[in-house]
Amino acid sequence: MCSHRQNRNLEINRRDLMKAAAMGLAGAAGGSSWLPGLGQALAASKKQQRHCIVLWMTGGPTQTDTFDMKPNHANGGQFKEIQTAATGLRFSENMPKLAKIADQMAVVRSLSTREGDHDRGTYLMHTGHRPGGPIKYPTLGSILSKEIGDETSALPSFVSIGTSGAFNQRAYQPGFLGPRFARLRVGENRETRNAAQLEDTNAYAALGVDDLQPPATVTSAQVGQRVDLLRGLQDRFVKRHAVDATVVHNTAVQRAIRLMRSEASSAFDLSDESDSVREAYGRGRFGQGCLMARRLVERGVGVVEVSLGDFGRWDTHQNNFPVVKQLSEELDAGWSMLMSDLQDRSLLDSTTIIWIGEFGRTPRINGNAGRDHFPRAWSCVLAGGGIKGGGAYGRTDAGGTTVEEDQCSEGGVLATLCKALKIDPDKQNISELGRPIRLAEGEAVEKLLS
Repeated sequence: MCSHRQNRNLEINRRDLMKAAAMGLAGAAGGSSWLPGLGQALAASKKQQRHCIVLWMTGGPTQTDTFDMKPNHANGGQFKEIQTAATGLRFSENMPKLAKIADQMAVVRSLSTREGDHDRGTYLMHTGHRPGGPIKYPTLGSILSKEIGDETSALPSFVSIGTSGAFNQRAYQPGFLGPRFARLRVGENRETRNAAQLEDTNAYAALGVDDLQPPATVTSAQVGQRVDLLRGLQDRFVKRHAVDATVVHNTAVQRAIRLMRSEASSAFDLSDESDSVREAYGRGRFGQGCLMARRLVERGVGVVEVSLGDFGRWDTHQNNFPVVKQLSEELDAGWSMLMSDLQDRSLLDSTTIIWIGEFGRTPRINGNAGRDHFPRAWSCVLAGGGIKGGGAYGRTDAGGTTVEEDQCSEGGVLATLCKALKIDPDKQNISELGRPIRLAEGEAVEKLLS
């Protein structure tokens, strides 16, 4: 049984301060925010060499059209199911590449949660806690990066790709862990595209980190002068005001400078990859995000979150089937290539992947050919390091409306993820109110662990 134990944005914006203090060290760019996330240094030791990739499906993915199909029921919908590499495990016909590696994946078909609102569900599945109350719970990436991040690296321990914070910004924050464990957010950086690419709607998604490079009008000598000035100002300020906030802020600025000057920053430059590889991952933000996730894991980043369906594309209250077909094809290309590349680089055994959203969708098709919110019986998928692939855990009834076997909570899933990463889910952090909080308020599913 997968049981559940009951139980303001801290991603502070340093860009304005950095620009003012450095007199223009970093130029303005749109689409993503990097300095706020770089206050997260000093993560846990890299001794375990573990990594986690969270594939977040914004809007709530439909289990009935992906991993828990009901082909012989009125709720089944338009898609056929196909056999996979795992005996008895069937996926949607829209995911043939994932079907070929299903022996490395474990489908949880008995997830049952209590939040059917986007805002509340997003918070629940990112933190393991229902929203409300005085405690600001940290997001999953912050929790995990504190345990498996590398404090010696110029790269941050937690990178969030294409995740804007849709529906609930608080769900993506480090909470009581503080800005030291905030995410570095990577978005679509239009400044990396030339005029022709901006007109080409079929061009590769231009993912990038804002302000990673200084403006072309600023010479390297000028950058050095401004960095020295900034450091002097920062050091004097910290000596005079040595409180936690200023120390953390100074650490963040130093990490930002170190990243700008480091060869490790090349991890964000996807132009280093061949066109054939980029094409195989898929041209969109998710496919290119999966490619970037692989590059980051190669360089030791602990946690990477990649979103698919930002702005709620999985929220298919109408026209479910054409939308889900397109999303499933993007998922199939990006995720399958990610696992293949990790395998080829001997990284899959040390990298655990979780596919999940804020809730599932109704098995019953509504009058607009759509599916509505449904937290009562839905699915998530675990794969890679620490996971026993090739099967399904739990079962829903013939129509997919009720969990019939091995009901699992959000706490159980998060505890299982922790154990797959060799993290003790019962380990505690201390909240801002002085209360001990377990990393995951649930019992791990041992059957899913290798």
